Amino acid sequence: METKTQATHTYTAPDYYGLDELLSDEHKIIRDSVRAWINEHIIPYINDWAQNNQCPKHLIPGMGEMGLFGPSLPEEYGCPGLDEMAYGLIMQEIERADSGIRSMCSVQGSLVMYPIYKYGSEAQKQKYLPKLATGELMGCFGLTEPDHGSNPGGMTTHFTDEGDHYLLNGAKTWISNSPFADIAVVWAKNEEGRIHGLIVERGMDGFSTPKIENKWSLRASDTGELVFEDVKVPKENLLPGISGLRGPLGCLDKARYGIAWGAIGAAMDCYSTALRYAKEREQFGQPIAGFQLQQKKLAEMLTEITKMQLLTWRLGTLMNEGRATTAQISLAKRNNVATALEIAREARQVLGGMGITGDYPIMRHMMNLESVITYEGTHDIHLLITGYDITGISAFRGSK
Repeated sequence: METKTQATHTYTAPDYYGLDELLSDEHKIIRDSVRAWINEHIIPYINDWAQNNQCPKHLIPGMGEMGLFGPSLPEEYGCPGLDEMAYGLIMQEIERADSGIRSMCSVQGSLVMYPIYKYGSEAQKQKYLPKLATGELMGCFGLTEPDHGSNPGGMTTHFTDEGDHYLLNGAKTWISNSPFADIAVVWAKNEEGRIHGLIVERGMDGFSTPKIENKWSLRASDTGELVFEDVKVPKENLLPGISGLRGPLGCLDKARYGIAWGAIGAAMDCYSTALRYAKEREQFGQPIAGFQLQQKKLAEMLTEITKMQLLTWRLGTLMNEGRATTAQISLAKRNNVATALEIAREARQVLGGMGITGDYPIMRHMMNLESVITYEGTHDIHLLITGYDITGISAFRGSK
């Protein structure tokens, strides 16, 4: 029996510059239908799930039915076949509810389905993508290791050619969806030190997925490890279309793009909550929205959200045209997540002490964004990516 722990309010998304006019009717229909589904199935319950560290896996079939998994992949594999702008808007609406729920969806679509579609064989696409699209299968992405986070090229997870199969050994950590994933797209080095992608299935001997407990952040999302102890992986499970670090980094581009949109959703929810509270909360005989310092906070939040919206709209246009660069995506991810986190902190101050309670979503968003600013490229790493792009000189330690 689910308990509603957060009141449902009429939600009006901030759109100060009329960006809706730049969206097609299809984009708006998709966004509004996802928003309505989120409002019914997630918003009333999400604070309870987060407080109880509960990942709402019961939503997976509905998410599949809504087309939230791999929305921009082709219809021939059971996916919606939407454009990148629609994908971004979907991620925005999901993260308006919760970053952890968005993580579950974006990992499935951008880091599991996308590499299988982009780098996989036709047999792999036919076998996995339709079931991943419906949520019948759930996946995770194995790149980060206990000793290699921002330096994925230093990974030690490796596999050897044993004739009729590969033998995989190593470990990955901070893996969203791993505790319940049916498959894992794992990046490992072969005997020559070249990085390849392997599809590892639950049930293979020596493959385990311990859950990471005691998180203060992303509490409505399951995070864990991937451990490989002499795991026999069939040779047909090697992704044939890519080798080298370009493979996993190409997937991260797709995921980071979705994060740039998702962060807007979290910021919107914090801003809308603060605005509503400021109009209702009275002190000194009037609503606190009438005080200058509160109006300063609200005006600055709206300004930053508008800038985030313009940035991602332009990036979405470039993505649709196939012209978005890794550095452009990196800049948007870094800017939007950091900005959303600052908006969450300002919004929390508007609510005073009530801002830390589970009656409002702001503290949950703030804690979630502390993870989002670190994963899929830390804030500092994205600064270095931008710096390298504009100077042509790498500042990464140990790089040549």
